[in-house]
Amino acid sequence: MTVNGLERYRTLVFDCDGVILDSNGIKSGAFHEVASRFGPVVADRFLEHHRRFGGVSRYVKFAHLLEEMVGVPADRATMEELLDEYACSVRRGLRRCEINPSLGALRAATVDARWMVVSGGDQDELREVFAERGLEAMFQGGIFGSPESKDVILEREAAGGCLVAPALFIGDSLYDHEAATNAGLDFVFVEQWTEVPGWEAEATRLGFDSVARLGDLLGRGP
Repeated sequence: MTVNGLERYRTLVFDCDGVILDSNGIKSGAFHEVASRFGPVVADRFLEHHRRFGGVSRYVKFAHLLEEMVGVPADRATMEELLDEYACSVRRGLRRCEINPSLGALRAATVDARWMVVSGGDQDELREVFAERGLEAMFQGGIFGSPESKDVILEREAAGGCLVAPALFIGDSLYDHEAATNAGLDFVFVEQWTEVPGWEAEATRLGFDSVARLGDLLGRGP
């Protein structure tokens, strides 16, 4: 797919981590660091779970950590403690990580399309970082994230007339593909910064398109 193929889309939906920002490693490190309080074995298992389920919100992942891996209730106090520790680490990283170098050129090439962010990241955190880094004006369709799931966000924005078909979801996780499919959106997987293990086999099995780098949508890298 190149920019010529993008011209038919009225809405472009972007995941954030691994697509707009080179932030997958930052979040993986923060998840592992927070989970290390339960020991190295649990921390390593949790990191593997996080990478397998990329794009799923931190709220769901920490509940899984507590209930399924540690075997304790995901009570409010413990969840808030884990979430706060994780958020502090992530915010620092999001303020300094690389912005995709092709983002501006892609915006200029799709001026008639509405752009929006639908991410597993915390919505308030995303909006704060995007404002600080001068990115929010690109996404006139809105910047959305957890605690609501991508499925809920996409359904709501489509029902409200903000997400207008035909639409394309640009992501780097299998959950991005699932959410796009559930919402009736086309999907393209960006390999550039993904951490999803074995994504090539899943692309073949599920039949979705991929590009090596976001810039390949323009017919060139990076």
